[in-house]
Amino acid sequence: MSSRDDAEEVGVEDTSVSGRLHRANKDVVRRPDEPYVVDDIAYPSEADRNADPCTSRGCLWQKYSDGLVYVPYYITNEYSDRERSVIERGLQSFSSSTCIRFIPWNNHRDYIYIRSDNGCYSYIGRLGNGQTVSLSRNGCIYHNTVQHELLHALGFNHEQTRSDRDNHIQVLLQNVISGMEHNFNKVATLNQGTPYDYNSVMQYFRTAFSKNGQPTMIPIPNPNVEIGMATEMSYNDIQRVNRLYQC
Repeated sequence: MSSRDDAEEVGVEDTSVSGRLHRANKDVVRRPDEPYVVDDIAYPSEADRNADPCTSRGCLWQKYSDGLVYVPYYITNEYSDRERSVIERGLQSFSSSTCIRFIPWNNHRDYIYIRSDNGCYSYIGRLGNGQTVSLSRNGCIYHNTVQHELLHALGFNHEQTRSDRDNHIQVLLQNVISGMEHNFNKVATLNQGTPYDYNSVMQYFRTAFSKNGQPTMIPIPNPNVEIGMATEMSYNDIQRVNRLYQC
């Protein structure tokens, strides 16, 4: 099984979120009952792909009178005890720094349904009723990957698709795998007044989707800045959650 401890991984890029997501999602064959997925973002249908669901409908999770945002979750029983502990650690990591509280599902109407589907993916924001967060046992059971998919479920896009990204990274489409260019399309994101963050757990590695091993993203103005190597949520990731949900 590929879900090994970080220390057992070989090579720096292997432990990056983008490296893990790419390997877990590479060449997966989705069943007819699975959603339409682009990279690791799920959409109700292909027609919804070009619009961020959060801009066309209310997609925030409900905030209660005590100031906390409760997000019910259900984890299927297909995971080992170790895998479940990694997932639960990711869920509970939001409690110490945000007003988000992931709580076990108990007949709640809206909740996230965590299962080992084909690859890693999540919808963006609250979809309504039970919505899948796929954390495949084959490559997705890592702390940073779990946090990444949960941030999608809370309403966040990838860092490199930020509306202001051209001021901070240069995208080299000539190095991108044919057919993968859409992963660098900009989104009309709400950046919550936070700076572009190369250390965000939502930022991909500099050679993500490269067809030739050359960079697909270069930081501006310093091309040597480390990018996409987060092992967990950054300070700015946490700030964005708190500002979006008015914690």
